[in-house]
Amino acid sequence: METNEAPLSISPSSFNFSQQRHFYLAVDRLQFKMETLVDLLGMAGQFRCLPIVVSCSTRDELDAVCSALSSLSHITMAALYSDLAEAERARVFARFRQATMRWNKQATAEHGDAGEIEKEEKSHLIVVTDACLPLVNSGESPFNARVLINYELPTKKETYTRRMATCLAADGIVINMVVGGEVVTLKSIEESSGLLIAEMPINIFEML
Repeated sequence: METNEAPLSISPSSFNFSQQRHFYLAVDRLQFKMETLVDLLGMAGQFRCLPIVVSCSTRDELDAVCSALSSLSHITMAALYSDLAEAERARVFARFRQATMRWNKQATAEHGDAGEIEKEEKSHLIVVTDACLPLVNSGESPFNARVLINYELPTKKETYTRRMATCLAADGIVINMVVGGEVVTLKSIEESSGLLIAEMPINIFEML
């Protein structure tokens, strides 16, 4: 089980969160959480080339998420974990950079000309634990995903901030999945970080 976090020195002043939007998705019961994630990513599937990061706190949850999402045909998926070889980790980063480039290219195309966009239309997803987030202090680039889904809500403001800084584009969307008592934790993070975390609207992906 992975729970250790690599050190990261990112202050709020060194990363602009002002354009990011933060939401929470309340799940009635823990046993419905994975099903809700699958449904959520099913909604995301209508947007081609969408770069997404799903963040977990432990390796066990990462494995469970990867297993549950493996059958989604509209998403290509990779996982980052502590015993991944350095060369493979670099390949995962490179593929995700290509996905973000395709998304940005698509977003800037005035009329969505298919001739101007890569043939790959699937959304691209990385599942990661806090122990394996990009090491920006060591030269790794942030993921710059358009959507960050906190499948497991971090208990500390610093971890929440670290996920944003290493995973999410400056104008991206955060979706926090919360169950039961986690609403209290979410409120604590909201107040201590000065963020506004609103209830997720039904048309969340129309905001992209």
